[in-house]
Amino acid sequence: MRSLKFSRRTLLAATASFMLAAGFSLPASAEMLDVEKDELKFGFIKLTDMAPLAIAYEKGFFEDEGLYVTLEPQANWKVLLDRVITGELDGAHMLAGQPLAATIGFGTKAHIVTPFSMDLNGNGITVSNEVWEMMKPHIPVGADGKPVHPIKADALKPVIDKFKADGKPFNMGMVFPVSTHNYELRYWLASGGIHPGFYSDTDISGQIKADAMLSVTPPPQMPATLEAGTINGYCVGEPWNQQAVFKGIGVPVITDYEIWKNNPEKVFGLTEQFVDENPNTTLALTKALIRAAEWLDENNNANRMEAVEILSRPEYVGADKEVIANSMTGTFEYEKGDTRDVPDFNVFFRYYATYPYYSDAIWYLTQMRRWGQITDHKDDSWYAETAKSVYRPDIYLKAAKLLVEDGEAAEADFPWDSDGYREPTPAADIIDGVTYDGKQPNAYINSLAIGLKSNQVVKGNEVAGS
Repeated sequence: MRSLKFSRRTLLAATASFMLAAGFSLPASAEMLDVEKDELKFGFIKLTDMAPLAIAYEKGFFEDEGLYVTLEPQANWKVLLDRVITGELDGAHMLAGQPLAATIGFGTKAHIVTPFSMDLNGNGITVSNEVWEMMKPHIPVGADGKPVHPIKADALKPVIDKFKADGKPFNMGMVFPVSTHNYELRYWLASGGIHPGFYSDTDISGQIKADAMLSVTPPPQMPATLEAGTINGYCVGEPWNQQAVFKGIGVPVITDYEIWKNNPEKVFGLTEQFVDENPNTTLALTKALIRAAEWLDENNNANRMEAVEILSRPEYVGADKEVIANSMTGTFEYEKGDTRDVPDFNVFFRYYATYPYYSDAIWYLTQMRRWGQITDHKDDSWYAETAKSVYRPDIYLKAAKLLVEDGEAAEADFPWDSDGYREPTPAADIIDGVTYDGKQPNAYINSLAIGLKSNQVVKGNEVAGS
């Protein structure tokens, strides 16, 4: 990466001194925040949705806020979270479930917050070539001879039944127990009558009563693990679904856009302590990330090929440009040669993508409860309070206001009057046809066909309660 020797603060100060000494008057400019900490280290995992960090760095948006930033790839999501908690990292590209899980004490206990949502959509579910061939007889074909999308998990159920009859486990990879990928994969499977398994307070494998055995595989290792036959499929972000197509070892069967239209994905996470001790720094980095997200989506994705070139560099994602471009530029390739338009596969700014909605947080919490990671019933107010303790739209809107005042963003680009909740997601936009309303989490949980209900708990290998 290029070395950042001078921030905008340093350059402006030097320029101002020179102009005053030469007798020139100074032009009016946006007032910079007096940041408490200007040298920062941020972590990320090698996925295309870390793009706002790479762009904020490469385009000088961090520098514009007087921030000297180092970006550092991390080995896996656990290491990334642990290093934010210990302060080795000042913040990081995180799975949306990580700040929530840490704050409620599922796994490592720490209060993590987010003032910025990094993107919408961006994931896919891929199966091996063998499984795909077994699925195809159960998938409708269109007039063009191609499979009709979205492909439902109903087509996978007879395959899993065959594996079970033959005494073989059906193994699938996801990236982390509290990842979007885990919950999306479970959601898709359950929508087709396939049980993805429960967690309990004594068994955190997530495989209690499971038809499909889900386990953790780091994102960059997904294709190789599939090729080796260790797993039969996986859910992951890009470019690792397209990599399977590129290598000819698997077929992406569905994107998360088709599971839940414009679903929330990653967030930028910081400890609550960092935010409390560095409020101006937090505002400054949020401003830079908002600008980066806007750049990624502006002019109908006109900058995406430049973004692809940046992300392909080894210090960022390090995958072939062709593989990254397959999904970053408005298309998605399923079977080799079956490329379809999916203009919203990666969304970084439009649809208020960067605003940290409470209702997004609550959806993750409902899935934690549905599968037993939250072991006991919680009332609706608990979901709302937990979301508000982690998601910080107040910080986001302060940063947005400053960008508008700086002339770097338009007032119409932000949901100033939002109460923090999206409108309920209509049934037509979710694969199982169940409406999601973040203000009624328990009613939503109870409406789902497979999963824990209300006062149910997992005891041993059984579900107890009403």
